[in-house]
Amino acid sequence: MSTRLIIDNTAIATVDDERKEYTTGHIVVQDGVITAVGPGQAPTFSDDVPTERVNGDGCLATPGLVNTHHHLYQWVTRGMAYDHSLFQWLTALYPVWGRLTAEWVSTAVRGGLGWLALTGCTSSADHHYVFPHGRTDDITEAWISAARSTGLRFHATRGSMDRGESLGGLPPDHLVETLDDALAATERTIDRYHDPSFGSMLKVDVAPCSPFSVSSELLEESAELARRKEVRLHTHLCESLDEEEFCQTTHGCNPVEYMESVGWVGDDVWYAHAVHLSDEAVKLIGSTRTGVAHCPSSNARLGTGMADTPRLREAGVPVGLGVDGAASQESNMLVEELRQAVYTARQVGGPTAMTCRQALELATIGGARVLGRYDEIGSLQVGKMGDIALWRLDGLGHADILDPVAALVLGPPAPLKLLTVGGDPVVADGRLLTADEAELAREARRVHLTIMNGGRS
Repeated sequence: MSTRLIIDNTAIATVDDERKEYTTGHIVVQDGVITAVGPGQAPTFSDDVPTERVNGDGCLATPGLVNTHHHLYQWVTRGMAYDHSLFQWLTALYPVWGRLTAEWVSTAVRGGLGWLALTGCTSSADHHYVFPHGRTDDITEAWISAARSTGLRFHATRGSMDRGESLGGLPPDHLVETLDDALAATERTIDRYHDPSFGSMLKVDVAPCSPFSVSSELLEESAELARRKEVRLHTHLCESLDEEEFCQTTHGCNPVEYMESVGWVGDDVWYAHAVHLSDEAVKLIGSTRTGVAHCPSSNARLGTGMADTPRLREAGVPVGLGVDGAASQESNMLVEELRQAVYTARQVGGPTAMTCRQALELATIGGARVLGRYDEIGSLQVGKMGDIALWRLDGLGHADILDPVAALVLGPPAPLKLLTVGGDPVVADGRLLTADEAELAREARRVHLTIMNGGRS
């Protein structure tokens, strides 16, 4: 049955290519797709289509936020190794993650995505690369099933590692796969779950973990697999200076040159972090339209440095925002990353390096470009999916900031009056509709305590 949603009497930031904004306007979504956006009141409809009308007085409507990098399995290991450097943090947590189970993954994914929804996110990528021996299929099923239950669009970026401690890598050997097993499992995941259709709720991408934990052969064959299957490629790159030294020592070149040599540049590729880049590397990824997931809070938490996002954007690099792993950035509120993106850009490039509206673009249309979904999501335009965040800006934390975009970006995290994915409500009046928030919290705490007790509940 056809349905219609009307959001009326609201401020609107469309974040489209013309950057249209309306002080008071309306949005109409029918059968999941935006059919009208404009100033003033919505038109009157005389047909019999069931219609829900939402009064957006005191609110700002934006596209739903797009999260381009996450590790949801970490949701139940937050608050651990919180004063460590990146390598210390990984060394401390890999043994913990080695006990990963399907139940753990299910609980973490449902909790992490529920929290993302409550903070304005409608689409999220998740980089999952930890598959203890013998648990691959069970963990994959739990991962995908839990994501489907949340009502958010999901990019399952199937990670892999084949370079364990015995080969000089960081992860314990029981957490890595053989090259053949990793490729076979990744292809099975694509074949079983990937939906390439317009407005898809579930896509699968190919995502070996990082140069430290992956062989050149796995990178090369993963690129071949992804392009044969017409899916995207994702990995960590240039997060720390240690990686520069590793690539120079091991491969005789910098990390971006190394990735180019194994087929990992192009408009179907995006890197997480991209903090430590030479001018030549920026030019290369810009000229090839390779994307970047900027994760300012995680990089600050781990002290690894800050990506120069203005320089990346000027070079033509598609840039989106990511909250990164829940254990490296415990807040995990994508809406907070807008403010952090402004702050870090200005720390790197001065007070005019990034505007509030440019930060909102990173979190919406920028993220859509990074995920290869510019035609579907990321802006409020006729023909795109009805993924909408309606933020309340009439409370004490925002009411006297007259520019609504500045209020959203620079003010405290704004509560949601409504969050829709394809016109379907996921959050209403600050309440998660697709799960019981209290139950998610109880389960997360129970699983965390089980992990801390070495697997004993």
